[in-house]
Amino acid sequence: MHAFDVLGDPVRRRILELLAGGERPSGEVTESIQAEFGISQPAVSQHLKVLRDSGFAEVRAEGTRRLYRVDPAPLQQVDAWLEQFRVFWTPRLEALATEVARGKRARAKADSEGGGP
Repeated sequence: MHAFDVLGDPVRRRILELLAGGERPSGEVTESIQAEFGISQPAVSQHLKVLRDSGFAEVRAEGTRRLYRVDPAPLQQVDAWLEQFRVFWTPRLEALATEVARGKRARAKADSEGGGP
């Protein structure tokens, strides 16, 4: 399965978001996803399997628990592919940062001159 097919599903994206915070037991992931998406435990398990099989997630056993974590390699490949498109948004983000800094300076100047709230 292609990386964007995996990431195209909102349930799998949400699972990856949960795992981005660190390793989590499958039961915890399942509870969160069931609460958010209203899907069954077997459906969540299928999404976890897709993430494992596609290399986006790793699992390890700890007793009877299964602990999942993100494998960054496929995400790094997606990031590398996206690099060719950053030219479209990087200048705009830099311009936004300039405007934000300009606004902060103007507010600081107004506050120092007694013109603030």
